[in-house]
Amino acid sequence: MYTPINQWAEDDRPREKFLLKGKSSLSDSELLAILIGSGSRKESAVQLCQRILFSVDNNLNQLGKLSIQKLTEFKGIGEAKAITIAAALELGRRRRTEDAEELKKITSSKAVFEIMQPIIGELPHEEFWILYLNNSNKVIHKAQLSKGGITGTVVDSRIVFKTAFEQNATSIILTHNHPSGKLVASDADKEITQKLKMAGKQLDIYVLDHIIVTETGYYSFQDEGIF
Repeated sequence: MYTPINQWAEDDRPREKFLLKGKSSLSDSELLAILIGSGSRKESAVQLCQRILFSVDNNLNQLGKLSIQKLTEFKGIGEAKAITIAAALELGRRRRTEDAEELKKITSSKAVFEIMQPIIGELPHEEFWILYLNNSNKVIHKAQLSKGGITGTVVDSRIVFKTAFEQNATSIILTHNHPSGKLVASDADKEITQKLKMAGKQLDIYVLDHIIVTETGYYSFQDEGIF
């Protein structure tokens, strides 16, 4: 039986619960319900949000990928509410990016993943990036080298190492994403890695690793012993 939120016990209402018990006490559906404010005649805002989350297996990353049109297919979600949900999730993604920016020193392949996942991990297309490091292994610059696919022809080693000299970098880390989610190094990935590794060695700018990033994991050439 549907009971409007304003008839719930005060402790159970999302806004009141937020104030009384703090934001961490709320479920994802309750937080979303605060954003949209109201549901429909047949279900509360919380129930509506539970239904939306259920459609994406309660995965907020998947929710963030839903288009405005897809969100508005849920009865009770108009364009304004859909935009509110999308905007909130985009702010969350940007916050993760800013948090990653603070992780400057590279101590492991996981550290590279934590920096790059918010940037390229959820993209529907491939992007190739270079991390430029100083002699303390701190990231001093990040640059996108190519977008839309990786082949030997799109990787210009002159651009890579020109930027390295401009940034006074002593080493670099290669990284790109696999939208397919497959954590396997292709022949093209290996060819590009060797090409840049050999060029860097001549210039005393060392390629430390090549990291393949997906939404949930990563593959390190160094860790796998194929570097």
